[in-house]
Amino acid sequence: MASKILLLEDDKLFNETLQDFLEEEGFVLDSVLDPYSALDLTYEHTYDLYLFDVNLPYENGFELLHKLRSSGDMTPTIFITSREDKNSLKEGFTQGADDYLVKPVDLDELLLRIYALLRRQTRSHMIKLGHYTFDSVSKRLYEKDRALELTQKASELLFILLEGQGKVVTSELIKERLWSSAQESSDGALRVYVTQLKKYFPTQIQNIRGVGYQMSLV
Repeated sequence: MASKILLLEDDKLFNETLQDFLEEEGFVLDSVLDPYSALDLTYEHTYDLYLFDVNLPYENGFELLHKLRSSGDMTPTIFITSREDKNSLKEGFTQGADDYLVKPVDLDELLLRIYALLRRQTRSHMIKLGHYTFDSVSKRLYEKDRALELTQKASELLFILLEGQGKVVTSELIKERLWSSAQESSDGALRVYVTQLKKYFPTQIQNIRGVGYQMSLV
């Protein structure tokens, strides 16, 4: 399932640039130009990430995040700003920001930081997967309160596929993660672990021939 991002940037051209870039990378975007519109959307929708400018009309991004954090909204947040002074950096993190990028923004760096934040979010949550729940800390799969039978390697594979956020994860990357350098990886063993997961997710996991695997949660 694609991650959903709320983008708040009052520069219309830069807003559209970020929106186009992130949508091409597979994210779902709601984009606004002012903090009041952003606040309204946070009441209506649940987001995986906030991407906020700091210098805004009416009130700045720091003040908006303070309101959200005070209301109990802990959605991961990255500030994008032209401010470079340490006091602004300190204020951003004090108000509850998770990361901070100074303009001009390198889009590839922004993407890496977004993925890093989403991975941290994944690791700290019980993930709902249809009829099942996956504890990404203990790497256990549950149906209601009952732990299901799944080998350690299959559980690790499930976590890797979930980190892929619905994108194709290459077999090479999977094998690097599942087996240490001292162990010999195996395509046959990998297929066994995929088969174990397909017992619970028969239609969501697809083999992209010659490339790797993809897990869809839609």
